[in-house]
Amino acid sequence: MKPTPLQLELGALLGPNGLLWRPEDLMLYEYDALSSQHVPDAVVFPTSTGEVIQIVKLAARQRIPVIARGAGTGLSGGAVVTASGIVVSFARMKKILEIDLENQRARVQPGLVNLDLSLAVADRGYFFAPDPSSQKACTIGGNVAENSGGPHTLAYGVTTNHVLSLQVVLPSGDVITTGAEFWDRPGFDLTGVVVGSEGTLGIVTEATVRLMRKPEAVKTLLARYDRVLDATSTVAAVTARGITPAALEMMDGFTLRAIEDATHAGYPMDSAAVLLIEIESLLEAVEEQAGQIESIATECGARTVRRAQSAEERDLLWRGRKNAFGALGRISPNFYGQDGVIPRTRLPEMLEHIEEIGRRYNLRIGNIFHAGDGNLHPLLMFDARDKGQSEMVIKAAQEIIARCVEMGGSITGEHGVGIEKNELMPLLFSEDDLEMMGRIKTVFNPQGSFNPGKVFPTGKMCGELRFQVSSGN
Repeated sequence: MKPTPLQLELGALLGPNGLLWRPEDLMLYEYDALSSQHVPDAVVFPTSTGEVIQIVKLAARQRIPVIARGAGTGLSGGAVVTASGIVVSFARMKKILEIDLENQRARVQPGLVNLDLSLAVADRGYFFAPDPSSQKACTIGGNVAENSGGPHTLAYGVTTNHVLSLQVVLPSGDVITTGAEFWDRPGFDLTGVVVGSEGTLGIVTEATVRLMRKPEAVKTLLARYDRVLDATSTVAAVTARGITPAALEMMDGFTLRAIEDATHAGYPMDSAAVLLIEIESLLEAVEEQAGQIESIATECGARTVRRAQSAEERDLLWRGRKNAFGALGRISPNFYGQDGVIPRTRLPEMLEHIEEIGRRYNLRIGNIFHAGDGNLHPLLMFDARDKGQSEMVIKAAQEIIARCVEMGGSITGEHGVGIEKNELMPLLFSEDDLEMMGRIKTVFNPQGSFNPGKVFPTGKMCGELRFQVSSGN
């Protein structure tokens, strides 16, 4: 098979090592961690902002869409091609361009792996706060596009709280710089507009982000429960006492047993639920809060509350939590990981509703979530080879998200909208809301050539997603 004229032109622009065009190579970029849609027309690997500009201008001349891609770990189909398009992979734009510890910031390229930034400054006492479970693989550019969160969102906020400035290539090939390397630049907050826009407004080629000082002391606790209701009651009680942990995670018994079997993290196999709680501050404050949380958990029915006795034990507990999705992939041909938000005071009610949905659709549903901020991740087990199961999973997931909205929550907390939930946007936003968002998108992306088919309703139901059969996603 010979390359197409488009592929030849891209090859001339980037060289033979900057392009994938053979069908067997392109198939690898049909997927992200949610689904597959269409094979891209080409995949390109720029090494500079200048090359991104040239790619974008070529695409504009050819009237072909452009889809930016980080590591492909996204869970809402944000980096897949919906009809045709050039995928711009940032695998070769992964440098740390500048570290300025005096002002607690770093300037990086979008392909830099999230965890690599923290590792680069760890020995000097700093870290990058956003910590998605995929932080060993996901990129800063992808975090910016999806406004990623993570277990420590409760204390540190999501990605937008840690981005100072962005360099953005527009569909015209023009380049803008949003924000500044200091807080409170006058004018409109265009950085806030771009973060979380899922690649529909522009392509980020540099980001200036905040670095945080490591806390003086950290304590990690694992509370063990015989009833799920007691664990959810503890979440509400902790926050009611004015304590804000750095992280407050919950796993039900089914999920924690799957994780323990896979990772040997030290989770109690005979529990109905556990809370993984982390507190950070000055040494004296951490000790005091740890004691308060132990008392609260015991009052709410915890069988035991265990403190990690070493950094190694703490890391092992977190390794289990962050490998949860992979652990469940070992016991089910497929699972559909959901992402919704509710007020944390309604966790008991929501978990009862999820259990009822599971019974009604005859589905096994595990629960793991950021309990402190009400960000749920129900995990629906199924076999994608069974069309009936696949259809039931979609219906069950939509019911869960609809109930989140009814409870005063949201259709997504950190995974983004993408192609997974764009048809559910009217549950959360009015026609006027969506029209105004569309107007903003048109200002940046008038032809809709950047990441088309994402975020906004298109009339194609998310039930048409094609699930991966073997990966457990």
